[in-house]
Amino acid sequence: MMSPGSRLLSGLLLLFPLAGCDTPPTPPAVHAEIGSPLPGLTPDELARFAEGRAIFRRAFTAEEGLGPRFNENACNACHTDPVDGGTGETSVTRAVRQDPDGMCHPLLEAGGPNLRINVLPALRALGEGPVALPVEATHSARFTIPFVFGLGLVEAIPLETLEALATSGETRPGPRGRIGRNERGQPARFGRKADVATLADFSDLAIRHEMGLTTPAYPDERDAGSFPPVPPGSDPAPDPEVDDRTLERLTDYVRFLAPPSPAEPRDEADRRLVEQGRALFSSMGCVSCHVPVLETGPHPVQALAHRRIALYSDLLLHDMGPALENVCAAGATSTEVRTEPLMGLRYRRVFLHDGRAGRVMDAILMHGGEASLARDAFAALDRLTQEAVLRFLGTL
Repeated sequence: MMSPGSRLLSGLLLLFPLAGCDTPPTPPAVHAEIGSPLPGLTPDELARFAEGRAIFRRAFTAEEGLGPRFNENACNACHTDPVDGGTGETSVTRAVRQDPDGMCHPLLEAGGPNLRINVLPALRALGEGPVALPVEATHSARFTIPFVFGLGLVEAIPLETLEALATSGETRPGPRGRIGRNERGQPARFGRKADVATLADFSDLAIRHEMGLTTPAYPDERDAGSFPPVPPGSDPAPDPEVDDRTLERLTDYVRFLAPPSPAEPRDEADRRLVEQGRALFSSMGCVSCHVPVLETGPHPVQALAHRRIALYSDLLLHDMGPALENVCAAGATSTEVRTEPLMGLRYRRVFLHDGRAGRVMDAILMHGGEASLARDAFAALDRLTQEAVLRFLGTL
């Protein structure tokens, strides 16, 4: 069995093979039709996937506990484009207070950090509305809806691999990523601020923060975004409003979603252009953060064990400079974001964490901070050579 360090070295050798060294062939990264379950799931795992998909598509009602403040009434109301698990037109606004010493406050008692945009009719009839931007907030930011494809593989990447990637940045010039942390100080890899540790936490947060549903771990309406407290009668459902099985199956669905396959070049000339762009993407230093392939470790689900995922991310936090400043989080400053996975890039319509870039080229040129050298290397290319890089990215 490969050690985490060996797996990382193997992945790096795929990018930068040593002269005169013969490396053993490695299995291809896991890919499937977008929206499909992972290849190799057992019948029981496929059944759990199907049950979770039904929950993902379920529109919750007020009688079931929706809201009373919420963003959408179903998971696939946001994660819908191009298929369930994708992105959507809805965005999420987060607001926080960051002290001069860097301490980050999520402003829970003022309606933060996730501001809900909808309220139920019963609450509106009582004169209540959505929570406005808290006056205490020093920072606010809009975040687009992320893909959730391949997240089970992401969760199965050993922590030691991420630690090795973070350490490698200390011994070379350029970006120096670090592992994110959640509010309990646990290593985290999910979310734009790398502040969610596990897929179970990811599901629980989504249920509470996006739909206002209480859960067994957080049965208080205040943990589902009800600040200020809601008047009596505006939320009749008993707490918790979803049970453990609902959360477990929802997590199974996300865990078992396969990563999408890259597009094949159109012809031999296109293949040469794509390969030129791939080589440039590496030589410019983009792969220092957008690591092309990572490998999972041991896992009780065989379809997730010792698999390779073409993620194009190191899952680490990087300082992107003041132009891309957003909000702080438990383990991240306001200028840090987790390296965005480029897997499935061709299915997206807007780019960067807030969707401000309408083209991939614009997104590259807006990179700053630790990405400045790679950005400048791209900007220095002539326009035709830039097109090779963009064509490569267009296959992801």
